Amino acid sequence: MSASGDDARDGSRGGILARMANPSGGAAGDLRRRVNYLFRDPQLKEDIPFVAALGRDRHFQEGLRTLAARLGENYADVEKQALRYLREMSAVHNQAVTQWWDKAGTWMLRGFDLVIDEDSLARLRPLDRDHTLVFLISHRSYLDEWVSPKVIARGGINPTFSFAGANLGFFPLGPMARRTGVMHVRRATQGQAVYKHALRSYIGQLILNGDNLLWAIEGGRTRTGKLRPPRLGLLRYVVDAAEEVKSHEIYLVPMSYLYDQLPRDEVQTMTSEARGRGKTPENARWFLNYLRGLNTQVGRIYVNFGKPLPLKARLAELRADASHTVVERIAVDASHRLNEATPVTPTSAVCIVMLGQRRAMTLDEVLQTVEPLAEYLRARGWPTAGGANLTDRSTVRRALKDLTDSGVLLSHTGDTTVWRIAPDQHLTAANYRNSAIHVLLNRAIGELEFVRASQSPDAAYGIWEDALRLRDLLKFEFFFPGRTQFGEELYEELRILDPERAPADRPAGERETMTAQDAAHFLQRCSPLLSHLVLRPFLDAYAVVAHELLDQPTNRALDEERFLRQCMIVGQQWALQHRIGGMESASQEMFRNALQLAEHRGLVRSAAQVSDDPELKARRVAFADEINDYRTRVATIAARVGTPGFVLVEPNG
Repeated sequence: MSASGDDARDGSRGGILARMANPSGGAAGDLRRRVNYLFRDPQLKEDIPFVAALGRDRHFQEGLRTLAARLGENYADVEKQALRYLREMSAVHNQAVTQWWDKAGTWMLRGFDLVIDEDSLARLRPLDRDHTLVFLISHRSYLDEWVSPKVIARGGINPTFSFAGANLGFFPLGPMARRTGVMHVRRATQGQAVYKHALRSYIGQLILNGDNLLWAIEGGRTRTGKLRPPRLGLLRYVVDAAEEVKSHEIYLVPMSYLYDQLPRDEVQTMTSEARGRGKTPENARWFLNYLRGLNTQVGRIYVNFGKPLPLKARLAELRADASHTVVERIAVDASHRLNEATPVTPTSAVCIVMLGQRRAMTLDEVLQTVEPLAEYLRARGWPTAGGANLTDRSTVRRALKDLTDSGVLLSHTGDTTVWRIAPDQHLTAANYRNSAIHVLLNRAIGELEFVRASQSPDAAYGIWEDALRLRDLLKFEFFFPGRTQFGEELYEELRILDPERAPADRPAGERETMTAQDAAHFLQRCSPLLSHLVLRPFLDAYAVVAHELLDQPTNRALDEERFLRQCMIVGQQWALQHRIGGMESASQEMFRNALQLAEHRGLVRSAAQVSDDPELKARRVAFADEINDYRTRVATIAARVGTPGFVLVEPNG
């Protein structure tokens, strides 16, 4: 993975990168030369010095020889294929194209104001001088591709090589992006060993050279508004490269993006995909239509940075504890820090309120409901986007107006003005609400534990042990810290509710208990109540999957796509019947995560299984019972705030 001699040093920021910035070897020349250079084939046909040096690298060639022997193929053919892949994914920083790209981005972002966490950005500059920075972003919009370079440049940080899906490599967007440091890589690489070797080698050389990288840790844009499960491929290659780097540390930098509102066409597309409709293919016509939709004032884009994670130091810690799967734990750590860097917007606060009430509300009613939420955020020390005051009348009015202008809310003016969620816009409102859901998760879990403990006939109910079970149930949806820290965070919720009645010490183990009287007291002090807003949509979606699993035969493999389509049909039916809380639970992404949990628990029969499992049906029933237990507790919370309930679905159908 390392170049030898002068080639390795020429790959530094002062070597290869400088030559990459002007691959034509001089000034761009006349207009015809510029146009021909910019709009020729998306693949860079000539080998830029970086690719040429990597292709000659001894470690790269040795890896190809080993791979060719394993595949039983001719080395020359494998080498030719690998070099073609390197050219396909290669990117450069061309000054002229970068200037055009920045101007295009300024025009595309004209409907937004960019609000950057300048202090955190400034703290990255000293790290950037001597180390590699790997920016891991929360991907919310196609516009992120134009926001990132503006933010990086404003901070005086060296340019990044960023990764985008090969689906965005179409003409003319792809050729331009490739010359601003954007590497278009394939998402599906299963069975493509040569491509993986080329990509791993390319990333390894960039890391060795000290170049900065940037990509979405989720692998794609969120469809629900919350952070998606991390994709591990690129991170795994960076971890591999860290073993080769002796000269500098590699810092993973969480980079959070938030939009007051996304472009209308984009959010509508995402919600339709969440309902199971096919993904619209990206091409030149699609891009032109996308540009046409960027003609309105939408609000602000907030960019915040989490605490950088020193990768090599963290790897050493994890490898000393063999109980961890290293790459997965690193990904969860980075995702957790990314959530911690994500503030609450006025838009998300208003959507939390509107989804909770399910009726038209006046401005005064919205303010009255937002106030305890704002107080909770202050007690947590959690920031609001741009330092917004969520109890300020004009701030909330602006959020209501913006949501109305974009069609998410409807307003009606009589003696006073009232707002409600527009028909078929609950998924959109949920998308904005879910951008803040990670802030409310621990309180919501605590509420369900208080409900169960307050109803327990035992003198002391094992609240922490049960909270860990709920954490395990939701681990494919949310990013939780380790068990010890999770217990400490739940203790912190007790301290916020009533510091006088909270236990004197933080929980010491998984069997901490709570009396029914204490649980009822803490539940009474919860304001606002949140679990019906935060957890019910996910538990409802999981209930659909659990119910449908009961109808699946235990003696043959599951057809996953067909199963998910059936879940969508049933989920929409249950929402209409009020068997679940609403249409926001009829989400393809939630169903897919629930199915992943079921597979993890051994509830889905795979094609590799040859013998029947007589206990499978009973375990599926227990899974449905577990979910319904938590849904019953959510129904108790919903009843306390007057939110309509739902009909529980028994495991026997």
